[in-house]
Amino acid sequence: MKFVKVQNDERTAFKKNWNFCVGTGRIGLALQKEYLDHLKLVQEKIGFQYIRGHGLLSDDVGIYREVEINGEVKPFYNFTYIDRIIDSYLDLGIRPFIELGFMPSALASGDQTIFYWKGNVTPPKDYNQWRDLIVAVVSHFVERYGIKEVQKWPFEVWNEPNLVNFWKNADKQEYFKLYKVTATAVKSVHPSIQVGGPAICGGSDEWIVDFLNFCAEENVPVDFVSRHAYTSKAPHKKTFEYYYQELEDPEDMLQQFKTVRELINQSPFPHLPFHITEYNTSYSPINPVHDTVLNAAYIARILSEGGEYVDSFSYWTFSDVFEEMDVPKAQFHGGFGLVALHLIPKPTFHVFAFFNALGDELLYRDREMIVTRRKDGSIALVLWNLVMRKGNGFAKEIEIEIPLSFADVFIKRQTIDEENGNPWVVWKQMGRPRFPSQRAIETLRQVAQPKVTTKRMKVEDGVVRLPVVLTKNEVTLIEVEPVNDETYTYVGIDDSQITSYS
Repeated sequence: MKFVKVQNDERTAFKKNWNFCVGTGRIGLALQKEYLDHLKLVQEKIGFQYIRGHGLLSDDVGIYREVEINGEVKPFYNFTYIDRIIDSYLDLGIRPFIELGFMPSALASGDQTIFYWKGNVTPPKDYNQWRDLIVAVVSHFVERYGIKEVQKWPFEVWNEPNLVNFWKNADKQEYFKLYKVTATAVKSVHPSIQVGGPAICGGSDEWIVDFLNFCAEENVPVDFVSRHAYTSKAPHKKTFEYYYQELEDPEDMLQQFKTVRELINQSPFPHLPFHITEYNTSYSPINPVHDTVLNAAYIARILSEGGEYVDSFSYWTFSDVFEEMDVPKAQFHGGFGLVALHLIPKPTFHVFAFFNALGDELLYRDREMIVTRRKDGSIALVLWNLVMRKGNGFAKEIEIEIPLSFADVFIKRQTIDEENGNPWVVWKQMGRPRFPSQRAIETLRQVAQPKVTTKRMKVEDGVVRLPVVLTKNEVTLIEVEPVNDETYTYVGIDDSQITSYS
């Protein structure tokens, strides 16, 4: 049994940087109805501020085209789709975190691509034309949405250029050239627009050091640093449809945050904001761990502590409407999303919703729980029991003592675990239907909701004592509110007169 005594004098602000941004598949997917249905649900229950995804300049969005006029080939900038996409985002209360990439095929110096939708990852064949494209795009945003709006949007240059899959030869010096031309072009539209990079994945943090030194030496604009963070090891098994990977402890991800923050602190730009523009457990969109309750319990600690080290961290991604490795082949396929196909929330979705219910005042935090106070004086706490071992059992008992000035409290508890709020398990019980019927979809939506329990308790000696048992990989939200008892206002009320009640 673990005992936790919350003190009134240990209050501080809870940094809610976890909801600053969320990831998406290529932004051209925002033209699909189901994508927007998922985003609407996410915004209603969680409410992210920004959204980031690949493919702004890829061919499917259609911004860059070339036309021949009087025998001369000239660029034509088409904003039909991108206007529709960003309008949809803003209508749902979320702003774009712009990623400038990939290369339009007509402007590319080579034919190397990534993903089934063929994002081109080669440098421009003409940097002047690339500069003109960036100026045209950013200028259009300013003209359509106004500079006061666009200066709130961060502009990130490229995605994971330290990997040969995402940038030809992972050529660092070529990326620095791309960054310099791009950042200068963005600033030429308006100096207050934010631009940054280098958007690398883990394992190459020397890029951060070299990038910031390059910007200092070349007097290149940089307003923020970006990096990605995953904690999966190399796959121990691969099939046509799945990757299977073991995970490092959540501490590994938090240490990645800390390490890069220290590198920035030691750089010529020690006060730059630091954005994790992608993170998750596995970096693969076909790893079944993403569909499990374990993933939810794992992410809980990151949401609790990550804001102490970074200015934002963007979960990759909000939806399984996602097509890096072709169109999803089954209802549950290991996708990154918080929401599965057919508008079915996954366990990790509810962890974000639980954290959205927390207050701004931090009363207590450790490796497996966080206790907060809301502005109205009510208490909200989230607890989790991450178990990264196979087998049953592993229950954890905790008793929490919280000082309160109320006489009676109403307690609401919402729970997800291996048996509750876990549609993946029910899908397996159904026989793993690839393309479930409408009846099966309705069942999966029903079982995807957390278990809810309630009770009323007396506050004794100025404290409420909450005994909690957490099952394997459970995440639970407990809300404690004062009771305003109005029973006395009901004339003649007598529950004992109701059959079966006393």
